Amino acid sequence: MSVLLLLGVLALVVGGCVCVVWADRGGPRWVRVVATLTLAAGELLRQSEKSRRRSLSRSNGNGD
Repeated sequence: MSVLLLLGVLALVVGGCVCVVWADRGGPRWVRVVATLTLAAGELLRQSEKSRRRSLSRSNGNGD
């Protein structure tokens, strides 16, 4: 069951990447919407990772 879930997530990620490339080359409107959503999700993940690292470095007390 978990393998199917991971395959589904992988398919969504690959599809999002394809839409980003296609939108860059002037694809239809729905492709540009999917590309925008994909890029926004990536940015949210990046920001959450940065804040998680900051909170971990504060909690261990050494500042690194």
